[in-house]
Amino acid sequence: MNFFKRKQKTINLSNLPYHTAFIIDGNGRWAKRRGLPRTLGHKQGVVTVKDTIKNCYDLGLKQISFFCFSTENWNRPQDEINALFNMLNDFFVEDLLPYKQKGIKFLVSGDITRLPDNLQNGIKNAVNDTKSCDKMIVNLCINYGGQNEVLQVVNKLIQQQKTTITKHDFEAELYKENLKPIDLVVRTSGETRISNFMLWQLAYAELYFTKTFWPDFNKTELEKAIIDFQGRNRRFGAIK
Repeated sequence: MNFFKRKQKTINLSNLPYHTAFIIDGNGRWAKRRGLPRTLGHKQGVVTVKDTIKNCYDLGLKQISFFCFSTENWNRPQDEINALFNMLNDFFVEDLLPYKQKGIKFLVSGDITRLPDNLQNGIKNAVNDTKSCDKMIVNLCINYGGQNEVLQVVNKLIQQQKTTITKHDFEAELYKENLKPIDLVVRTSGETRISNFMLWQLAYAELYFTKTFWPDFNKTELEKAIIDFQGRNRRFGAIK
């Protein structure tokens, strides 16, 4: 008799993570290994974001977040930052219609006031144009930092002169209060840290790390992450 449980090989569509988040990492190293400029790694990374949105949509996932640009990424070379912002702006301006037709709503978390005007306008238009979509939410974190978000919430609550703060009060002041807690965080490139990403929302998230660079993260890699998630015993502090 085989006492070992057979490892799950296919996705259980009745046990999908409701909110899956992706810490995009490895674009530059992917390009360097191929003798290419880092900007081409980011360009391929944008393609992977689009592919991942499609793959998540096809699986029936409801909410996904991408860590696109952190508050610490301003320390990178300015030409690389400019190229990345141009790619993001092109995404919002040129690629929005097919997502809207599928019922995909776009949200953007982070302080967008520091971003170039054209990107700010692109973000606002994308969010407004898809606000009635209800099939899936795609949340792009741009100029985002988890500690900054927490401090923003605290300062807003101080301004409201609250003396007692509830979990509901706190979550109402997050960048996007209508996002569910994160169930699964996927980080690519072999790094094993969360890098100041959605600290409040990932309190009980399952963490999945892969050595695959983000530009190579495909449908098979996504399925591996979800299958791994489905093999976890999520107790939330209780005993099953």
